[in-house]
Amino acid sequence: QVQLVESGGGLVQAGGSLRLSCAVSGRTFSYYAMGWFRQPPGKEREFVAAITWSGDNTYYADSVKGRFTISRNNIKNTEYLQMNSVKPEDTAVYYCATYLPGRRPYTFDSYVEYWGKGTLVTVSS
Repeated sequence: QVQLVESGGGLVQAGGSLRLSCAVSGRTFSYYAMGWFRQPPGKEREFVAAITWSGDNTYYADSVKGRFTISRNNIKNTEYLQMNSVKPEDTAVYYCATYLPGRRPYTFDSYVEYWGKGTLVTVSS
């Protein structure tokens, strides 16, 4: 059974930093591209970032480019999202995701095979 468990969410002041983690079990982590999506209050879920299986390529939504960094550790079966210079509009539930093999683009949530349950990030102004 594949499980994705996020951690690291919480309350942070605008301009601050936060690091989210996602631990994956039940599959060979290094075979699959991974990503982060988020759902702000009252809005639809949106793509945040993605990383290829090797970690050589990363992709970001324009709204987080230059502030957020996605990474992975294939030994620890964990992916990360380093969030810097956060803004109130970054407030959302953040979901970890693993993609169906070979599916692109990563911005499509329909190409996600497994989801975590989410972790809430609240940015105060």
